[in-house]
This record gives sequence, structure tokens and C-alpha cells, in this order.
Amino acid sequence: MWFFDAVASGFQRPTDPGRLQYFRIVFGTVLALRFGLSIGQGGWDRLVPGSLSLHLAERRYGPARARLLASVYRPALLIRTAAALALAAGLLPRLCLVLVLAGAAMELLYLKSPNSIHYTLLTGASLLAAGDLGRGLHIEHTPSTANTWAQCLLVLITTDIYWNAAWQKIRSRQFRTGLYLAQWIHVYAQVKDQLPYRYEHAIPGFVLRQMGTLTDRDVRLWRLIAATVIAAEIALPVALLTPQTMPYAVAAGIGMHIAFTCLKPRQLITFSGLTLGTYVAFAV
Repeated sequence: MWFFDAVASGFQRPTDPGRLQYFRIVFGTVLALRFGLSIGQGGWDRLVPGSLSLHLAERRYGPARARLLASVYRPALLIRTAAALALAAGLLPRLCLVLVLAGAAMELLYLKSPNSIHYTLLTGASLLAAGDLGRGLHIEHTPSTANTWAQCLLVLITTDIYWNAAWQKIRSRQFRTGLYLAQWIHVYAQVKDQLPYRYEHAIPGFVLRQMGTLTDRDVRLWRLIAATVIAAEIALPVALLTPQTMPYAVAAGIGMHIAFTCLKPRQLITFSGLTLGTYVAFAV
């Protein structure tokens, strides 16, 4: 595999720099979408005077720092969104990447679930390590060592994400037995019409009808799905690195992430979008 050859050569093995340039476009597009969506559903009014979010920030950072955060919050939303669009378009990519990462890191100051932010920062750091991010939408395919280290880093990050996720699922008896997924779908079927945001979830109707109860049959079906997900997360990195199996792995990964995203479209759009984008780094 090219990955092990690159590591053995001290990252002096030439690779296609266009792989990281493709990912730069995907990264900018996904983050622009994330930042754009974050402005809606109350995001624009976060940290306004009298809001709960500002009160929590004052308790956490003190009044002076909270007011400073509130004063830069809205301009930062606009700047980071524009920077993400410019990054995707290849305009001053390194500067725009720094602005995008700073804008993403800002979310650590007020969001309760920062996993997607950590993943964004990690994958963005691999782009920062690249020697050739390209210009505009032109993709350079002349082999060079400019992006070899960054491409290997991106492969390692995605592999770690998949294998760590599989390990956590293996350790969870509730997930392994299918009970977690069965309960999640069952509860959603009961409360979906009472949720505040219409597109918070996108579970297909036939899934709710055919697998939306807690009967032994449904739990067994979800147990099979849970086992399939764990096996896929373990196998995908190796399959993606193997030329003969890569097309099948890409198809399987896309299907798996579509299913993930149906559970929580808004929350998982960053994870699924960036992870699928990293697939371009697995090919030499």
C-alpha cells in the first residue's frame, strides 16, 4: 500500500497533490454549510443581552470576557462563513483556512458537544500541514512530496475516528445488543410530531413502521445493524487503502453515512461530510 511506502520513506514518496486540494474544496464547502446553518435556529441571537447563553458565559468566563465574546460573536459568524466559501473557491486558501479554523474553535466556548469541532480542527490541521493547497478550482496532478505528509496525516485521523468509534460501540452492551438503536427509533416515533424543528431528524417512514417498536424481532434486526456498523467501521480504513476494494468501500461508506445523517442531519452533517471527503486521501 502506498501509505506504508510513504511512511517508510520518511514521507518522501511522491503522491498526487490534487488529493488534498480536492479535500480543501470539500472542507470549505462543508464548513460553509455548517456555519450558514449555525446562523439559523437561534444561532444569530446567541449571546444577546438577557439570553441564557450570555448568562452561562458570564458564569463561566466572568462578565468582562463574556461581553467581549458577545461583541465579536456576530462578526465572527459572518467572517468565518465568507472565509469557508473563499477556501472552497481557492482564494487565499491558507489565510482563509486559518480564519475557518479560528471560527470553528470559537464554538468550543459555548457549545456543549464539541466532538464535531475537534474533528474539524484535526482535519483542518492536516490541510495546514499541506505544502500545496492549490489556487482556485484548478487541481494539480503532477506527483510531488508537497502533500505526502498531510495526506498520510488525514488517513491516520480518519482511521482513528473509525476504529475509536467501533471500539466505543463494542464496549457498549446496549449498542451491541441493538437495544440502543431500537429504543432511539421507538422514542422518536412517539415524539417526532412534538419536536421544535421539523428537519431535526430524517428517519424514513418505512423504518418507523417496520422497525419502530421494541419487540424481540425489531431488537434482533437492530442488533444485526449494530454488528454491521461495527464491522464496517473496522474494515473501511483498510478497504479504502486497498485499490481492489476501494470502490466498494467508498460505496459502503457513503451508505453508512447517509444512514447516520438521517438520525441527526444537522448535528452529523459536519462529521459525515468531512469523513466522506477524506476518502480522496486514501487513494495515491
